[in-house]
Amino acid sequence: MRIRQATASDAQGIAAITNAIIRDTLVTFTTDERSADSIASDIETRSPAYLVAEEGGKVFGFATYGPFRSGPGYADCSELTIQLAPQARGQGTGRALIRALEDTARAQGVHVLVAGISSANPDAIAFHAALGFTETGRMPEVGFKWGKRLDLVLMQKILGTKISVAPDTRDQGR
Repeated sequence: MRIRQATASDAQGIAAITNAIIRDTLVTFTTDERSADSIASDIETRSPAYLVAEEGGKVFGFATYGPFRSGPGYADCSELTIQLAPQARGQGTGRALIRALEDTARAQGVHVLVAGISSANPDAIAFHAALGFTETGRMPEVGFKWGKRLDLVLMQKILGTKISVAPDTRDQGR
């Protein structure tokens, strides 16, 4: 399995993975499937923060990150998404994707990566914990899918990068 930057030609494979997860699981709270075109647009917008795991030209998983919240105070905090095809789970693919994503994030000045995980996905909670993510919050019943209220588990990992900022001089001279 090879980890590399995603390209627009990966969009169809990514759509197949994510749409199966949307349709068949409580892993994500959304019920709206993604088109390959919208995924190709995300790849272009987020590059280099969009990676795929592939073998023989077939996509088996992807990981990406984007803004956690808007505004300059959150500029160095990003939220990640990782999804794998069933046959790639438990093979080390997810770990390799997250490690590569963390390297990319550090290089881009990301200080904190956040994962928002459905409480219906205890495997993902354990996966992130094994990779050094800490549970920092639980939002009860904020998700709703298939007639079920679901908690959102927030986990984060501090990558240790810092953005250089000018010192705050507002209080000087008072």
